[in-house]
Amino acid sequence: MSGTPPDDDGTEPPGSDDPLGLAREIADSYRGTGAPLRPRRRRTDGSTPRRRKSREDPTTVADALGALVRQQGWDDRLSAQRVFTDWSSIVGPEVARHSTVDGYEDAVLHVTTDSTAWATQLRLLAPRLVARLNEELGDGAVLRIDVRGPQAPSWKRGPRSVKGRGPRDTYG
Repeated sequence: MSGTPPDDDGTEPPGSDDPLGLAREIADSYRGTGAPLRPRRRRTDGSTPRRRKSREDPTTVADALGALVRQQGWDDRLSAQRVFTDWSSIVGPEVARHSTVDGYEDAVLHVTTDSTAWATQLRLLAPRLVARLNEELGDGAVLRIDVRGPQAPSWKRGPRSVKGRGPRDTYG
């Protein structure tokens, strides 16, 4: 091995065969133990040692945020917000092409369609959509769907409006 004589117990001193031995000795002296650490032996059976989970152990950001969400009780709210991202997979590509989710609050989903015909269809499909959304997002996540058709422009202001005359003056 190396030219260093073995210790009293028959093992070589740290740092003789271990290239990190000097670094371990320095780290131990700063810790205040004064005694150098013996090199760790690797397990031959392939198992990993059980470690105690402590506050100093590193954790992922996802785990930390997940614990915060569970601790604050935000699980239901966040799962209900999936309706914005998963709308097309929940209702299907055809319905999603003609409708968009505008808002979600107090278990009421606000949806806008691109035509009045699609607004009528979604109003008729609303009970089935509520059941499907509750199946995907959690029971009671959506109680009602508020469907709005396209919004017509207001003719009360503009270059072609006359006070007291209304919309008949807009097309000249």
